[in-house]
Amino acid sequence: MTGIASILPFVLMFAVFYFLLIRPQQRKSKQRSLMLNQLKKGDKIVTIGGMHGTILEITDDIVVLRVNDATKITFDRSAVNNITSASAAVSLDKKEEPIT
Repeated sequence: MTGIASILPFVLMFAVFYFLLIRPQQRKSKQRSLMLNQLKKGDKIVTIGGMHGTILEITDDIVVLRVNDATKITFDRSAVNNITSASAAVSLDKKEEPIT
């Protein structure tokens, strides 16, 4: 009986760590992977470094962003932090006029 009583605190500690740390991290990782797989041309995104842009081209590893009218920047796909707005067949050739 004392053998089980001495192991019980370690089992409870592992259960707490699993439900408070390990499981939420696995869920977050799975959501991030799903988000990265759903990226498509025309999505407006934010990179890990805080750069905002619209996806012009996308491959398995690389994302090319349009940051302003004339600037294109290439990033690794894993550098995407989140999607701010998804495209709905947005035409990237159309120039938007600034609102004054």
